[in-house]
Amino acid sequence: MSEGKKRRVHTAEFKAKVALEAVRGVKTVTEIAQEYGVHPVLVGQWKKEILENAGALFDVKRGPKPVDESSPEDKLYSEIGKLKMQVDWLKKKLGE
Repeated sequence: MSEGKKRRVHTAEFKAKVALEAVRGVKTVTEIAQEYGVHPVLVGQWKKEILENAGALFDVKRGPKPVDESSPEDKLYSEIGKLKMQVDWLKKKLGE
């Protein structure tokens, strides 16, 4: 068995950095590939992917985050209600 190069796994941050540099167009794809030590085809693929998916970044509705229905106040009010019911039940049992 011959030992070849191991495939490298690039992080999303690395891919984005390389792709954004390619999108800027200051350097050629080949220059960018040499600088980062990757194949020019990868740089082209990452550039294409970032251009195709850039619109998705702005599709996300930004606004207030959904409020958790069981906020601490709601839990406390619920507990108060249960305790009041227990007190009323005890009062009835004791004959007050």
